[in-house]
Amino acid sequence: MTTLGILHPGSMGAAVAAQAKRTGTEVFWCPDGRSEATRERARRYGLGEVRDLAEMVRCCEVILSLCPPANAEEVAAAVAAESFAGIYVDGNAISPARMERISTALASHGATVVDGSVIGSPPSEVKTPRLYLSGPDDALADVALLFEGTAVVPHVLEGGSGKASALKLAYTSYQKSSRVLAAVAYALADDHGVGAELLAIAQGRSTSYLAETAYIPKVAARSWRWAPEMREAADALDEAGLPSDLAAASALVMEHWVGSRDEKLNLGEALAQLHAAPES
Repeated sequence: MTTLGILHPGSMGAAVAAQAKRTGTEVFWCPDGRSEATRERARRYGLGEVRDLAEMVRCCEVILSLCPPANAEEVAAAVAAESFAGIYVDGNAISPARMERISTALASHGATVVDGSVIGSPPSEVKTPRLYLSGPDDALADVALLFEGTAVVPHVLEGGSGKASALKLAYTSYQKSSRVLAAVAYALADDHGVGAELLAIAQGRSTSYLAETAYIPKVAARSWRWAPEMREAADALDEAGLPSDLAAASALVMEHWVGSRDEKLNLGEALAQLHAAPES
């Protein structure tokens, strides 16, 4: 039987930890300093209690960190200070550079560090998020086994630590931003009484823009006229008293492509131009 410590059982962490229990894993959490809502989640999922972080480090072979991204390094530093020598899984939405700092800090105290990311909603009878894992091969296999056959579906990524974090933020950069853009778009449409018409246009689509990679070179080729259009959109949002930052930022990104006016680029060429300085 493997022992797993969860830091900290929020809505995602508690649900993920509960799935590990289904494989016979003993799961512990530390109530020290946690809210009553967190305590209630831990009770609902039947998580075992430890007195403090030091006790968790002593009794757990694996520690999984699922906390707000801003606290990821602080949480990892606290575990490192206890000289944890087991497997530490950082499952937070952090950059590959931050993941590397966390890995270095924990490894210096003897821990084996796995880079993880959860993509999807908290697991349930109807939802099956993916747990992406990268890092040392042996540790990846051990962590994946904790969730074998559960509603948390492990996916091992080759190529070393940082891959899982990069995938999470690549997805987040689109998914979260698109949700915000949708809100701003509907706010502008509603201000002008055309919200229903905007919804009708959107409902006519059946796929996600994120899945349409073949269209990205077309965006590049059209950016010479799309960028000014986005600046007009930003002006319209300003006039309505709505946030225009994302529209203005889209225009700035498109300026990386203005030199490719009407060119037939392939996907690789279009993406490479995003690394170049925009033309003045």
